[in-house]
Amino acid sequence: MTPRPLTVRTAARAVVVREGRLLAITMRDQEGIFYILPGGGQRHSETLADALRRETREEIGVALDPGPLLYVREYIGKNHTFAREHRNFHQVEIVFRCVLPPNAAPCAGAGRDNRQVGVEWLELARFDTYRFFPAFLKTCVRNGDLVVERLYWGDLN
Repeated sequence: MTPRPLTVRTAARAVVVREGRLLAITMRDQEGIFYILPGGGQRHSETLADALRRETREEIGVALDPGPLLYVREYIGKNHTFAREHRNFHQVEIVFRCVLPPNAAPCAGAGRDNRQVGVEWLELARFDTYRFFPAFLKTCVRNGDLVVERLYWGDLN
């Protein structure tokens, strides 16, 4: 059997901030709870906008439309916290600022990820206390919002 070639995956993710809180996916591993942004991998022939809508519908029960591009980051798994599981994983994440539709109530969707246990609003005033990935976003909290001043962040977790 021929080994699969290593590839770079693209993903679309959403930053939703409302009333000083960030919408996050609640995940669980052997160390406990951690949080990530909603969204995920882009499929072949799927636009980033379509990927974001599909992934957010699956994970939070609400299909989000991408707003302005907020930042781009790479995740090269072998360099970070989940290196053992992600040693051959390389992802480029395109992250958009998004707005929830009126009266939308995010909850764990039908197509949630393996480790996903829920959806939660994280208080930005306490953001540095959460186990959140990518952790660099903790340095971007300003006055109850996320202010990302660079477009490309490179390989960060």
